[in-house]
Amino acid sequence: MTYQQTVCKKEVISGIGLHTGEMVKLVISPLKEDSGIIFKRSDISTDNIIPAKFFNVIHTKLCTEISNKNGIRIATIEHIMAALWGMSIDNALIEVSGPEVPAMDGSSKEFINLIKRAGIKTQSKKRRSLKILDTIKVVDEDKEIVIRSATDFTIDFNIDFNHKSIGHQSYNLDDSTKFENEIGNARTFGFLSDVEFLKKKGFARGASLDNSIGLNENGVVNDGGLRCENEFVKHKILDCVGDLFLSGYRIVGNVKASKAGHNLNNTILKKIFNNTDSYKII
Repeated sequence: MTYQQTVCKKEVISGIGLHTGEMVKLVISPLKEDSGIIFKRSDISTDNIIPAKFFNVIHTKLCTEISNKNGIRIATIEHIMAALWGMSIDNALIEVSGPEVPAMDGSSKEFINLIKRAGIKTQSKKRRSLKILDTIKVVDEDKEIVIRSATDFTIDFNIDFNHKSIGHQSYNLDDSTKFENEIGNARTFGFLSDVEFLKKKGFARGASLDNSIGLNENGVVNDGGLRCENEFVKHKILDCVGDLFLSGYRIVGNVKASKAGHNLNNTILKKIFNNTDSYKII
């Protein structure tokens, strides 16, 4: 895809926020070329615009949250950002009637369907991409993410959890056009033993087996089990590509991540843009 794309028309979706537990409405609308992805709090009348950029990220604990200079926030944007990336949408307005994007089923699947219902429109200006020129690496104890120069985008991710249903998993996405079928329906996951603690801390108040994979000491508790092999690491890839799309560009480079999460995903973007020799816009 050499030209920018947006959606053809407005479409609406509603659901519960994973962490807030609030029912919210989300509307996707087309935007002109070079607009990028812009979030808007439709429940607030002024100062309600938040560009989807890495420098607006204020919180990376269990989700990615962005804010504008006036302190207006929207949380858990990573799943819809991943869907926009996976469907090659460059410009779109995302209006949300509350402080968090709805969780839907815990994956990008419903957001992909939303984009399909809205339709995809090719625009007149060519797409600009972020080409990685030098190896950029961020390490935090046993967590790591590295981006190297390449001719296209690939991501190789591995995780390791001390749980018999997860253990060590790795997966490689070597073509962004495979996102919908290989990655898009992988759900977020959590441990039932952590739920009450997380709720006391203000998280997971909307979490359920309808929007998450739940695990106890014996395994997956959802009816029907997992959707696909390696669903856990595939969801980590989903999170990562959604977070990296906050660069404002599609990345041309090879991503290799080990146990990385939202914080490292954001940190490596800051490191890239702090080193002008490490990239060029093409």
